[in-house]
Amino acid sequence: VQLQASGGGLVQAGGSLRLSCAPSRRSYSLFVMAWFRQGLGNERDLVAAAVSDGDTYYADSVKGRFTVSRDNAKNTVYMQMTALKPEDSAAYFCAADYNLIMPLDERNFEFWGQGTLVTVSS
Repeated sequence: VQLQASGGGLVQAGGSLRLSCAPSRRSYSLFVMAWFRQGLGNERDLVAAAVSDGDTYYADSVKGRFTVSRDNAKNTVYMQMTALKPEDSAAYFCAADYNLIMPLDERNFEFWGQGTLVTVSS
């Protein structure tokens, strides 16, 4: 399954962006879909994840500012990012898997999309 992410861009601190991700072709239902981010020289870390049964997970650094949601019929995951900070600047990657395997780190996701760049200016 190849995922396609979109919605990144340049925004001022305090602004908002919305990321979207969906398979490039029709696929079976993806049980868990998530967003990771990777800053320059950093590891790829989980930002948020959404399970098809409604459960969501967030990194502490984005709780209260980012909201992850899904359209299960479209196998699409969204992430609304508000109150953006310069430290949120990174390449954001969409990931998915047919199974939920803990912990939610990059080793436990089989399918990935290309990164979409988010830059937050101060």
